[in-house]
Amino acid sequence: MIRLRDEAASTSPPPSQLPSASRREDRPEVTLPPRKSLDIAFGPREIMRDPEREVGYGIADSWDEIVETLQGVPDSTDTEDRRAHAHTRLLMEAEARMSREAWTRSIDAIDLVHGEVISLRTIVLGQIPEIRELKAADRRRQTVILERLRLEHRRSTETSESRTALQGQITALQGQVTAL
Repeated sequence: MIRLRDEAASTSPPPSQLPSASRREDRPEVTLPPRKSLDIAFGPREIMRDPEREVGYGIADSWDEIVETLQGVPDSTDTEDRRAHAHTRLLMEAEARMSREAWTRSIDAIDLVHGEVISLRTIVLGQIPEIRELKAADRRRQTVILERLRLEHRRSTETSESRTALQGQITALQGQVTAL
């Protein structure tokens, strides 16, 4: 079992080259118990059971099929490739040009909207004193209206009281006239 120990920090710099992995004496040898060494095998179960038996993976067959398929395909000519590349280049250039134009238009639109916003802000800021004056005039008018309503109510009450008093006097006078 390998144990790691925390050693004091070394004052020497680390080695400039890593030790070679090809030297056998640098690598510790691992010995496993017999039952563990039998279980370690890389690959399918067939190889673990009978390592001398050949197991085919079908790699060569697949490769042969790919080669046969490619041999049946006609070779493209250089002119076809050149045409395709030229067409692709034209498409890419057109796309880049349209992208630059769209970017320019979007920047112009942003500038236009920004100018409109600044213009509207200026208008609103210019109208704020006028709005304050209108609000003050409205408050004064509301005060005058309320005062007039109070006066009207007081007059109405006084008129009603006077009418009631006059009605009482008329009734009393009619009673005196009838008595005479």
